[in-house]
Amino acid sequence: MKRLISLMLALTALTLQAQQRPMTGYVADLADGRYRNPIIYADYSDPDVIRVGDVFYMTSSSFNCIPGLQILTSHDLVNWTISGAALPHGAPGQRHTGGVPQHGNQVWAPSVRWHDGRFYIFYGDPDRGIYQLHADDALGRWSDPVLVMPGKGLIDPTPLWDDDGRCYLVHALAGSRAGLKSVLLMAELDAEAEHVITPSRIIFDGHEQHPTCEGPKLYKRNGYYYIFTPAGGVSTGWQLVLRSKNIYGPYETHVALRQDSTDINGPHQGAWVQTQTGEDWFVHFQDIGAVGRIVHLQPMSWHNDWPVIGDDADGDGCGSPVASFRKPDVGRTWPIQIPQTSDRFDSSTLGLQWQWQAAPQPTWYGCDAAAGHLRLYSQSLGSSTKDNCRQLWNASNLLLQKISAPDYTAIAKVRFTPCPRPTGERAGLVVMGRDYAGLIFHQDSTGSITLSQISCQKADRCGQETTHAIMQVERSQTLWLRVRVRTTLKAHTRPATIDDYRTECTFSYSLDGKTFYEVDAPFEAREGLWIGAKVGLFCTKDKVINDSGWLDVLDFSVEAS
Repeated sequence: MKRLISLMLALTALTLQAQQRPMTGYVADLADGRYRNPIIYADYSDPDVIRVGDVFYMTSSSFNCIPGLQILTSHDLVNWTISGAALPHGAPGQRHTGGVPQHGNQVWAPSVRWHDGRFYIFYGDPDRGIYQLHADDALGRWSDPVLVMPGKGLIDPTPLWDDDGRCYLVHALAGSRAGLKSVLLMAELDAEAEHVITPSRIIFDGHEQHPTCEGPKLYKRNGYYYIFTPAGGVSTGWQLVLRSKNIYGPYETHVALRQDSTDINGPHQGAWVQTQTGEDWFVHFQDIGAVGRIVHLQPMSWHNDWPVIGDDADGDGCGSPVASFRKPDVGRTWPIQIPQTSDRFDSSTLGLQWQWQAAPQPTWYGCDAAAGHLRLYSQSLGSSTKDNCRQLWNASNLLLQKISAPDYTAIAKVRFTPCPRPTGERAGLVVMGRDYAGLIFHQDSTGSITLSQISCQKADRCGQETTHAIMQVERSQTLWLRVRVRTTLKAHTRPATIDDYRTECTFSYSLDGKTFYEVDAPFEAREGLWIGAKVGLFCTKDKVINDSGWLDVLDFSVEAS
């Protein structure tokens, strides 16, 4: 009880902090008792949600990004804030890769659970196996991950502690590693949920009617075991639900949610959660391409011991996604909150919205709360490139955050101070994905500093950068670098597909923070590997000497709608 009281006080403090900051981002709460979808317009792929007391906890896939397994909290399932991370220093395998970004690898499709006074997260690493970590306080320190089931291609795990205390684990397979997909498997774990004690066995095969079934979430209700599993593919599929009186099956099937004629393609993979008042809700994602997988909230009800998710207008037992709905009944009204974006760098630690592209080193940055800036020290690309691809896709020290609205503008107030001895240092603002673009400073071999726009197509395939020089700048000159990111849904005949979404970026710069000069080369963003494109900062160099220059970031402000 004391732990829960302490947790509530901490979350209240976070709420007050969020209220003190200007609300400049995408807001799902319509302030009239209703909400709009998505509830989070940002890439929280494969979300899982639980409620403990009056607090809802969400985590999601973080892949190669660090801190990993970000923890979001809410009191009403609509208003969320980033409150912690279960893998602040990365997962096993991320800490020993020589700084090379492991794009798309490592932390896949987690599940979060509360059992016997403790929080648990299980996640799959497709190259190593299934891991478990736990904590008494979800916003505190988590245990080091334990490999509970080694093997290649083991992904998407969810545990269930049964009424008799036995612990079961359902999971899926990554075809790229296992050579088989579209099946679900079940195994039993020991009492501590740290070791598998039975072999996995296939309990469901979706090849014929429900291909690419994956991401299973395991529950028990009214004597039935339920597995909520998406099928049909990330951007095109539907939400399938299985049920059986025996945990090993055989399982009956029921499609509980599908796109129908809506603009919400591929509505699936997420979590069933109940409010304190007994209402049922379903949290899931929608893949919209460059921005990634954004988070939606659907009402849910039960009919004949089957769940119906969303709006079942025709009464066939399968719902379609809602664009807006009344807010969940949680017993009271909570203030509007949004996940953090802007940063004044007035803390001794980085804000929880920031993630590195690979495991960070202490030489990469310093947070100077007194001076009110973040200092990024230049790092050599030589230690983090593969196949001589000396471009930012392979840079480890990119500091990035998720795009967080359909109309998103980020402005970085910066000063670039390269080494007096030229080392090919570069720094600036970047939109990063499989293609990337940015506004950067570059010091050439003569010591001159140029502000340029760069772009790179097919960066994941060692594409070459192009550079458009803009102007010469002085050492340590203060500039404002800005990018506007707009995601639009092209004209189409419903239902919409992922190809109907387009994300365009326009860069500009200012010498005084007021008048901005637009660069004439617009850029169409492209997603990363299993993640959305991100916006952020970097500082690199070509040559290694006994010191480095730096980029001071005095402010990073986001305006969005």
